[in-house]
Amino acid sequence: MSEDTNLSRRDFFKELGMVGGGGMMLSAFPWLQSCSADDKAKIVKEKVRIGFIGTGSRGQFHLNNLKSNPIADVVALCDNYPPHLKDASAIFPKAKRYVDYRRLLEDKDIQAVMIATPLNEHAHMTIESLQAGKHVFCEKSMAMTPQDCLNMYNTFKQSGKVLFIGQQRLYDPKYVRVMEMIHNGLIGTICGIRAYWFRNNDWRRPVPSPELERKINWRLYKATSCGLMTELATHQLQVGNWALKMIPETVTGMGDIVFWKDGREVYDNVSLIYRYSNGVKMTYESIISNKFYGLEEEILGNKGTVEPEKGRYYFEDVKPAPGIMQLINQIEHKVFDNVSFAGPSWVPETASINKGEMIMDHMTAHDGASSVGASDDGTVELETAFCEAAIIGKPAKNLVEEAYYSSVLGLLGLQAMEENRIVTFPAEYKIPYLNFA
Repeated sequence: MSEDTNLSRRDFFKELGMVGGGGMMLSAFPWLQSCSADDKAKIVKEKVRIGFIGTGSRGQFHLNNLKSNPIADVVALCDNYPPHLKDASAIFPKAKRYVDYRRLLEDKDIQAVMIATPLNEHAHMTIESLQAGKHVFCEKSMAMTPQDCLNMYNTFKQSGKVLFIGQQRLYDPKYVRVMEMIHNGLIGTICGIRAYWFRNNDWRRPVPSPELERKINWRLYKATSCGLMTELATHQLQVGNWALKMIPETVTGMGDIVFWKDGREVYDNVSLIYRYSNGVKMTYESIISNKFYGLEEEILGNKGTVEPEKGRYYFEDVKPAPGIMQLINQIEHKVFDNVSFAGPSWVPETASINKGEMIMDHMTAHDGASSVGASDDGTVELETAFCEAAIIGKPAKNLVEEAYYSSVLGLLGLQAMEENRIVTFPAEYKIPYLNFA
């Protein structure tokens, strides 16, 4: 489902660039800070030479995007499953082919690697790539254990290289705008967050031969996957942290295999509660046998509610306070000059008929059905930012920390379900991050 209007995504990020590195928007979201004039000139003249590891469906989604990216040059491809490598080679026919990722890392011509392998490969491939002197983009989630996430983070900090994790919402214009509105008090004090991701499919891929079952359907088995918590929840847990500027202290929940009783080992139905130190709870639910509600993060404040994925927000009161109207005008005129808020009136109705207001023009809302990727969800912006960062050799500030905490929180949620108890965020896995309270 989509709703398209007038403002292009390029214009949106142009507006961000006009605010400047010290501006309100870019100081709140430092990974969006624009490059210096010298950096921009260098980026225009260069392409980053990329080696791509893991060329399955998600990998090919990235490769098709990179094919039209003017600052990306995919010079090598690696996969130990021949059909995937063949398909990827059709996208980049001139790229070298590797079966062993370690041989790819020995290639001195490669400046950066992108990793889209099963989850159990992320930690050691990322660490080895950084140690080989490569800049790294690794798909989310970071790893299968909190300790491996921490090892990845520490290696990144020691390496001096660029590391990106595939949390595309951090570059999705509608999410960026929502967070700016929230942080400026548009919906008042956040009182609760309800996040969910619903699908109706078995998550299986066709298997040409039985011995390839666990290789192709790696998401369904505990040796290679942590299931819904790392494949879906980490995206949405990051949104909760982003909105509240803090991480939850505890989590509890329940997980089961309710419908897809086909030999899989990971849950097809999860429900969790994350509790923050201020008492706010974020509930998380994912079911993959019913798609009616799709996906959303409903952020509830005492003055209003936002639904980032649907691209709408709603006021609680009949007439917003003058301060709120002033805030809206400031956002429109100082940051979003080309954006018009939809609707002639700010007077809401009851929840059953209140249609809300549009967050921004020209955006696409997704129903969450695709397990590969979706257009206009921030992925292209994320890929481009990685290429830029790799060319100039500058990590994106705070980006890894955002991904780290969402990855660890997903794993702690899985632990809470498997052990049937309340799990407290362990002190040894907390890392410094100034964006959190």
